[in-house]
Amino acid sequence: MAQTDPGISPPPPLSAMLETLRERHGLVALGGGEKLRARHESRGKIMVRERVDLLLDPQTPFLELSPLAAWGLYGNEVPGAGIVTGIGIVQGRACMLIANDATVKGGSFFAETVRKHLRAQEIAEEHRLPCLYLVDCGGAFLPEQDRVFPDRDHFGGSFYNQCRMSAAGIPQISIVFGGATAGGAYIPALSDQVIMVKGTGRIHLGGPPIVKAAVHEIVDGETLGGAEMHTLVSGVSDHLVETEMEGLAKLREIVGALGEIGKITPPPQPPAAPKLDPAELVDIVPTDLRRPYDVREVIARMVDDSAFSAFKPDYGATLVTGFAHIHGYPVGILANNGVLFSESAVKGAHFIELCDQRQIPLIFLQNITGFMVGTEAERGGIAKHSAKLVYTVSNARVPKYTVLIGGSYGAGNYGMCGRGFRPRLLFSWPNARIATMSPEVAATVVTELRRQSLKGAADEAAIAELDRRTRAQFEEQSDPYYATARLWDDGIIEPAQTRDVLGLCLALSAGETRDTGPRPVYRM
Repeated sequence: MAQTDPGISPPPPLSAMLETLRERHGLVALGGGEKLRARHESRGKIMVRERVDLLLDPQTPFLELSPLAAWGLYGNEVPGAGIVTGIGIVQGRACMLIANDATVKGGSFFAETVRKHLRAQEIAEEHRLPCLYLVDCGGAFLPEQDRVFPDRDHFGGSFYNQCRMSAAGIPQISIVFGGATAGGAYIPALSDQVIMVKGTGRIHLGGPPIVKAAVHEIVDGETLGGAEMHTLVSGVSDHLVETEMEGLAKLREIVGALGEIGKITPPPQPPAAPKLDPAELVDIVPTDLRRPYDVREVIARMVDDSAFSAFKPDYGATLVTGFAHIHGYPVGILANNGVLFSESAVKGAHFIELCDQRQIPLIFLQNITGFMVGTEAERGGIAKHSAKLVYTVSNARVPKYTVLIGGSYGAGNYGMCGRGFRPRLLFSWPNARIATMSPEVAATVVTELRRQSLKGAADEAAIAELDRRTRAQFEEQSDPYYATARLWDDGIIEPAQTRDVLGLCLALSAGETRDTGPRPVYRM
């Protein structure tokens, strides 16, 4: 078996990883940099995150989604993928905010911008959250047009989503602070109500250069698509405001008249802080994924009163299952305490069906190398039993939420409700890793396959180089920042914040009408 590369240093402690996370969040919050921020503000415009802060109810949470999207891509010149998305409280209603950052490439859409925009709409549709679009958008980034424009899940998908949500009674409201050009014009045009800021807000399917090229007409942007024209003449805009502050006040007024949609259902019992301090998670959770720890210590610092009612605690013990409350909302928790055996898989399937029958949302805490392998496991039916867990995860009718608190490898990712199994939201801790397998296992598999293909004529120097390249590839591609940059999760969060993040997620789905048709409890 290939040995660990002595040149690879051990992972830093979780406290150091948190410092890195905070530093990167801080860098992204600066937008396109000081020069572009100054130019933006010189035009009388407010920075995107300040707009969000001014829109939200005072002293209420804002759950920003994928703030590190596009991290490490495009030379880090597209921080946050040029867009801020998240869930916040406006006039007492939970809303999805989708806000362009004009200091980042003029608010243009890159492939990751589109994915982030679509993901926010997907979450909004599933939770029936009003969508508030803070538009300052230059349309598609033309050099990336083949990754932004033509496919099903490209820019056009966002307009499709707007139409479908509006038809389903989910409000779509836009305020146009700056440009809404080309495809970006459809964001306000497809909204139920539109506000435009005089002097800076513009909507046009084709800007002045396109108009000149297409019909040989020379026209300035304000005449072509300014706020006054669209409010007084075309009717594209419903409200004309003098300033951004006035526009944000008008948007809050509109949201305040929406009725009951977005209102949060209070928990069935009063929240209670954990008896054990969530801040201690930094010292409890190792960053070396080969070091075991008891996941029940994590659960005890996450749930109300640190109270956890374990289900089948003595059977299939490598999967911890049980009932608890988070911020007063009931949950069923599945958490890894080792590799998944057949007994663990069957127990998990049974527990999921039980929660589904009782309409209790599911929380998956992933730290999993996968399902057990080997002759004994295969003869014992691990493929059949693991499939039972995958089946029940796929068909659970209750909301599912996933947090990667360690490794997320192989089919274990599937059985523990990875991205492909449609959790409502999925977050990662900064120590998380996600890949088909660990770097060590991948290097062993690849080098052994190469040796077998060479039938004894192996060049050990070439094998060693293959081992090194494989380890390096899997180390890079399993890094949580690699994953979050590509929106494989909804953001990297701090362990101590997990309880509050999950509490907000649970509140969003608490008042839903659910399928209560009969379904047997799975005990095979």
